[in-house]
Amino acid sequence: MKTTSMFSDVLSSTFLKPSTQNYPAQQYRTPERLRGALEWNAEKCTGCGLCAMDCPAQALEMIVIDRKAKRFVLRYYLDRCTFCAQCVFSCRQDCLDMSNVNWELAALDHDSYCLVYGDEDDIRAALAE
Repeated sequence: MKTTSMFSDVLSSTFLKPSTQNYPAQQYRTPERLRGALEWNAEKCTGCGLCAMDCPAQALEMIVIDRKAKRFVLRYYLDRCTFCAQCVFSCRQDCLDMSNVNWELAALDHDSYCLVYGDEDDIRAALAE
């Protein structure tokens, strides 16, 4: 690389605006098709478990407490998830969705990467087992 071309690059870049974004200070709208954390609608779910069976990363675990009373708990491991949305495509009841709002998933401890969805009483019963 010639020094003249290097100096011309340095001079031109000093007068241009930076190409990076000031992210924490300025938040931009996320794309509509962004795949963030998984959201589960328990009212539509029948507990079939297709989402957990089709997940290639084994990031979902369906715990059936009482199928007749529609009492289910979904355990979602964020650290295993590859955000492929295979579980969303496999769900016949359309009760799973990838959030485009909840995508900032960094955490300091490993326990916050395991999300448990369901009724509070059902969660306590499932975790007690």
